[in-house]
Amino acid sequence: MHTFKVEKMSCGGCAARVTRAVQSMDPEAKVEVLLNDGLVQVDSAETADAIAEAVTAAGYPASQAART
Repeated sequence: MHTFKVEKMSCGGCAARVTRAVQSMDPEAKVEVLLNDGLVQVDSAETADAIAEAVTAAGYPASQAART
């Protein structure tokens, strides 16, 4: 499970675009968007770097969030 801080994500449409960006590279990925926190949790076989790159390319700058 990877957690990302995602910038510019402010509505349900944004959340859907972020989800599509992740699932375009891994259709089996489980994506949970925490819109109020600006976080996205992804359970995928893809690497964190690849996921962050796909989300950023979709227009939502993403970086891996620190683990708590």
